[in-house]
Amino acid sequence: MKITKQVLAEAWQRTAARHDLLTDVELPPVTNSEDELEEWAEHAEESQDGGLCLLIDEDGTVHGRHGPYREVFVTHDLEQVLYLIAEAAIRGRGGSLEETAGALDRIDPAWGRRFRTGGLDDAGTVEACGRDPLEGLAWIAGTWREQAPYTTLAFFRAEPGQTVDAERLALLYGADPAQVEAGTRLRDLRAVDEGRAHWDRHWKSCCYGQAGGWTYLLHHETPPGAFADKEAYAALGIKDNVWLSATSAKAIYTFDYMRDGHRVDDDWDVLELIRYERGRAPYLRGGELEFLNRAVRRAELDHPELTNTFELYFHALEESLGLCLPRQDFAEGEVRAAYWAGT
Repeated sequence: MKITKQVLAEAWQRTAARHDLLTDVELPPVTNSEDELEEWAEHAEESQDGGLCLLIDEDGTVHGRHGPYREVFVTHDLEQVLYLIAEAAIRGRGGSLEETAGALDRIDPAWGRRFRTGGLDDAGTVEACGRDPLEGLAWIAGTWREQAPYTTLAFFRAEPGQTVDAERLALLYGADPAQVEAGTRLRDLRAVDEGRAHWDRHWKSCCYGQAGGWTYLLHHETPPGAFADKEAYAALGIKDNVWLSATSAKAIYTFDYMRDGHRVDDDWDVLELIRYERGRAPYLRGGELEFLNRAVRRAELDHPELTNTFELYFHALEESLGLCLPRQDFAEGEVRAAYWAGT
């Protein structure tokens, strides 16, 4: 059935009438054009549904927006629209995520399961984590927000069964060949340039290695050899890339994911980590990054003790993509390191 304003209004009226938790929930504003949506936004005030509004295209596609520009879902499925309206309304009342899930259970057990999985369907279940998330990638989240140990955390992965050579990668990006050949460690750099001299030169250094099936290269300034030799870079056999970048002076923290040469971002362009709000999926529902929406929700439910959303986010990246960094090696200075050649 093609979704129209009338179809949606009647469907929501029937849904709300059947459940006492929804009887006072009004249908969010529904528009049929961008101009109409912007006009509504100019006069709208914060509402109980968290600012959700809907734009229906001529073909019946429904776009869910928070405000006139931030798109949070796109679907042709009427049942999904009804669920998302209910989810926004229940979550907007406050309370813990378990309380939100419980309320959705009362409306429809399938909706409760769907909320817990973090996706647009309730297919499958996810086992509880059962371990300390700060022993994984999330350990770095706190200091990374202040650009320590490095501004950019870059990860590279090849086809299954293959690895991206960490030394070749570091050399290609501009690491000092002598230090790479010598197997220089982070503690060696610190020992050579003690005190302020090291920290000044630290901005021209990198750390590299392998963990969790990924090769990582951490650095501050743009590497002098970045992508200079495209053929050599292609020969590394890289299939997936993840870049996490921190600009603390501007409070900008970004996430970029490339898979098979395609940027995975649902055409959102720059993805800022700081926009993530606990209890709300950070990426387009049902989009290319739905796997990360699911992982974030599981991190929230598994670890209510974590109040830092960056720690939750990093834990979700570890669970969904396998990203990790060797905490002990960094703490003891055992991670491989080098300055950029000529510095």
